[in-house]
Amino acid sequence: MRRYTILFLTAFLFVIAVVAGTSYRVGADERISELELTAYTTLPPETVTILSEAYEKENHVRVNFVPLPAKDLIQKTADDAVSDPTVVETVDLILADSNVLTSLATKQLLIPHASEINDAVKNNFKDKHDRWVGVWYDPIIFCTNKDYLAKIKEIPDTWTTLANYKNVRIGITDFLVADAASNLMFQMISNFGDAQTYQILRGLHPKVVQYTKFLSNPVRQAGMGETDISIAVESETLRYMQEGYPLKIIYPADGTSYILTGVGLTDKNSSKSIEAKKFTDWLLSDNAQLALQSNGFYFISTNPNSLAYKSFAGKNLVLFKDASNFTDNQRHDFLERWVKYVRFND
Repeated sequence: MRRYTILFLTAFLFVIAVVAGTSYRVGADERISELELTAYTTLPPETVTILSEAYEKENHVRVNFVPLPAKDLIQKTADDAVSDPTVVETVDLILADSNVLTSLATKQLLIPHASEINDAVKNNFKDKHDRWVGVWYDPIIFCTNKDYLAKIKEIPDTWTTLANYKNVRIGITDFLVADAASNLMFQMISNFGDAQTYQILRGLHPKVVQYTKFLSNPVRQAGMGETDISIAVESETLRYMQEGYPLKIIYPADGTSYILTGVGLTDKNSSKSIEAKKFTDWLLSDNAQLALQSNGFYFISTNPNSLAYKSFAGKNLVLFKDASNFTDNQRHDFLERWVKYVRFND
């Protein structure tokens, strides 16, 4: 059984704040940013705005993020690679999920960058040729209502156990509307095989209270007692826990899926490549995690030397291998099969 109560200690944030404070200049010491970087991203604007503002305060370098859907980002990066840099300003770096970065690396659109800080990142969180490195990840967990947990004798801590569990109300995000949700199915198939995966999903289905449209809703439902256990992203669960909701996290003992966010460089000839490399390394720092956590975003750092990583109780959870080997057609077929034989097979 793997069961943890996540508490982000005030002391940890205080230590990081002291470190960060040595690099921040305010009031009369502020000056106009000396340089601007351009980054394409698949992340929400509210997330990258936090990072951009924190980095600019600390380093006087502005990072202009351009949010794009995954397919558009890949195409625009490819177009930039063949454009005339004297006419069109090209992008300096990409901050996106690992599937996007893997696609860009395969197309030879990213350049290698090795540094002391990203060398410490585990191999499963980065490209083997250093063309991109993961900076944080967000796993799927069992988000459990505390009152429900206190009443049961056996805690469901595996996917099969949860699928076979009696008298439980489950919350989950619809696989068709969120990448983190569909990624769960794909990674389960990679690790369990399709037959066992659909058996688990069929076992879960009758207990699902609602297939929600947003990743936060299953967490809210568990916190409000509308569900007993929700299958949810950990970042949203931690955010609700920080707001006082009665929740506990169970990490599936037989493994779980995750969304890995990483960064890669695009232009080796850019005059701004040195600054771009500095920013990619900064994303692995405690200062980046402090900026995110201070604004309610709780991800697991991939940097094992960071205080954010060392203080995180669930950093050794079992992770599935990724599902990047599936084609778009295969992913479409998996979802269609789920819709036909599970979701609407009542």
